[in-house]
Amino acid sequence: MKKTSYLILLFINILLFSSCNFQKNQTKEPATFVGRQTCMECHPDEFYSWKGSDHDMAMDTAIAETVLGDFDNAEFERDGFVNRMYKKDGKFYVHTRGPGGKPGDFQIAYTFGYRPLQQYLVPFEDGRLQCLQITWDTDKNRWYHLSDSVYHGDVVKPDDWLYWTNNGQNWNGMCAECHSTNLKKNYDPNTHVFNTTWSEIDVSCEACHGPGSEHNKWAALGEGKRPEMANSGFEVQTRNLTSQQLVGQCAYCHARRSSFGDFVHPRKNEFDIIGPQMPVEPYYHVDGQILEEDYVYASFTQSKMYMNNVRCTDCHDVHSLKVKFGGDNRLCQQCHVKADYDTHAHHFHKYEGEDGNPIVLSNGKETIEVGEGAKCINCHMPGGYYMGVDFRRDHSMRIPRPDLSVLLGTPNACNSQCHKDKSLEWAASFTKKWYGTLKRPQFGEVFSKAILGDASSVDELTGITVDKLNPPIVRAAATIYLGHFPTEESNELVRELLDDPDPMVRNEAAKSFVATDMDDLVKSISPLLSDSTRLVRLSASLLLSAVPSVQLDSLMKSLLDTGIKEYIEVMEYSADFATSRHNLGNLYSNIGETKKAEDNFKEAIRIDNLFYPAKINLAMLYNREGKNDKAEILLKDVVENHPELPDTYYSLGLLMAEKGDYREAAAYLQAASELMPDRPRVFYNLGLVHQYLKNGQKAGKAFVKAYELDPENPDYLMALIDFHMKSNMNEKAGEYVKEWLKKHPDDKSAHELLEMIKTK
Repeated sequence: MKKTSYLILLFINILLFSSCNFQKNQTKEPATFVGRQTCMECHPDEFYSWKGSDHDMAMDTAIAETVLGDFDNAEFERDGFVNRMYKKDGKFYVHTRGPGGKPGDFQIAYTFGYRPLQQYLVPFEDGRLQCLQITWDTDKNRWYHLSDSVYHGDVVKPDDWLYWTNNGQNWNGMCAECHSTNLKKNYDPNTHVFNTTWSEIDVSCEACHGPGSEHNKWAALGEGKRPEMANSGFEVQTRNLTSQQLVGQCAYCHARRSSFGDFVHPRKNEFDIIGPQMPVEPYYHVDGQILEEDYVYASFTQSKMYMNNVRCTDCHDVHSLKVKFGGDNRLCQQCHVKADYDTHAHHFHKYEGEDGNPIVLSNGKETIEVGEGAKCINCHMPGGYYMGVDFRRDHSMRIPRPDLSVLLGTPNACNSQCHKDKSLEWAASFTKKWYGTLKRPQFGEVFSKAILGDASSVDELTGITVDKLNPPIVRAAATIYLGHFPTEESNELVRELLDDPDPMVRNEAAKSFVATDMDDLVKSISPLLSDSTRLVRLSASLLLSAVPSVQLDSLMKSLLDTGIKEYIEVMEYSADFATSRHNLGNLYSNIGETKKAEDNFKEAIRIDNLFYPAKINLAMLYNREGKNDKAEILLKDVVENHPELPDTYYSLGLLMAEKGDYREAAAYLQAASELMPDRPRVFYNLGLVHQYLKNGQKAGKAFVKAYELDPENPDYLMALIDFHMKSNMNEKAGEYVKEWLKKHPDDKSAHELLEMIKTK
């Protein structure tokens, strides 16, 4: 080798060695949480803006400085029981009914929230913290019970999931992840023990910015010495975000959702850690307005504001969380020209200070002052009270539509906010007088038709889903309803939506898709196993889990195995919920692990004895295993406690027929036919049972009904023919065959059957 070549190789090796060392030195250690005190040193303005905010007050240790409620031997009577709040040795206690409804004394460990209500957390065994339902109203300085306002006075018994010592009021699973920083749930699904931890008790700086240790190292280098680092060393990017990215960061907590795991940093997008609730009934009104607690995300993402790049921080201070400009009309004038919108010609209401009389409602308890009708937020962001005293505004920012209220029974700002004594028609007449007939379509009209089973809604649902000008969350909701009408045309559209740019639409399309056969299911859904979001991968994994492995190639099988593992991991994170245990039961049933399926269905029932889906699916599992007595007990329990579920009557009728109890089978199938008068299979099975019982007239009537509902089904035709032939009504049987042959003249079997009948 020449000397020059040797020197060149040596130089290259030196460069490679140096490069490796440089990369090794640049490999940063995992960032750790350092606490807000280190933030205050360099960011005092932001810190003191945050101090005292709802995030700061999200949770705290129960001490004299943080407890707002009256614990000076205060008494609160409910259901004939006197609850007493008191102090002892500087600690706070409540004497109330506890587990099993037995009276006891319980120490308050933490405060939860600050205004307009404050709740209190009580520690129990197994690491649980439970939310006391006796709550302090910070505005009226009074104790009240959440059941009176949230559950409208329904009696919540000690064995109910919602009772304060049970899972429905469990802090670890229901509340913790959004009220503390660096929250680790640490639930063991085998022992049912929580070991929940946090780095800071409230929602502090690092809850949004991520762990700050690397940022602090970077900042300590001083001006001019700091290297270029992404996000200044933070795990989370908080600058130069699109509006969708910023809203997505807030969504982890400000969305009604299911959680896929601890809210760890960094997070690519919200759909890797949560599955947001779609704006559909029963959680929202049919037009998308808030009904149950919504936490803003699914409302705001319906809005034109969201679609036009408005973000949370345009209206809310990012650290204090306060609404800018005190929430007056200047808030909206950041975008909307005052001369066009803040005028009498636009809203037709008087301003504060103008001559006029306030509205005094007939109950005499509420007065609407002059000027309220001229405030943008009152017309475009009406709200309601949640948890009894917490007024929250609808963030879908819609035009008031009393005309839709008349048509759909939905709320509108005019009647719900101010003119509560007036009729919907009265309000609609004024909006028509002022603005003319409003012809702008609203998706609630289409959704309402779909809910009623109106097949004419399919074309309109199609229009909503394919129009990319519609908000993605609305398109996703339309996809749900489209799945209610699995026609060939609608299913082809759903198939196309499997490749939609938005994860929410892809996810609902996957759940609504009806495959023609197993091969079609694999071909259509398997690409979603590699989806960029966990939300979609989870749905795809569950859908494909029932596919026999012989129908999957090696790559698909590997992807599905990974997907199933991910699904189990996500469901075990929330395995303290009946729904997650139920989901695990379904998965294990699909993959043939019957014992694990049974255990998880049983666990779902243990967590919430009223959770009927787990009882139904466990009954189906028992039936497949030949354990029909156990299946019967479960299905009868569901029928007794949920008589509104028609499919349970049908399943129970089939089960009793299988057990040979035909009279009881007939009774349950008859009930199912009355509750589901459009289901031909129910009448078919009812006819078979009556035929066995020799109830000829009832059997014939049921077979005729099944055939009328689905005259193209050969099973129903044969049942009718068989019934009439056994009843010596061959001529009538022949008429049915002739009727079939008019539509199917090439059916050789039908011709042969007709000849056989003629010879009888």
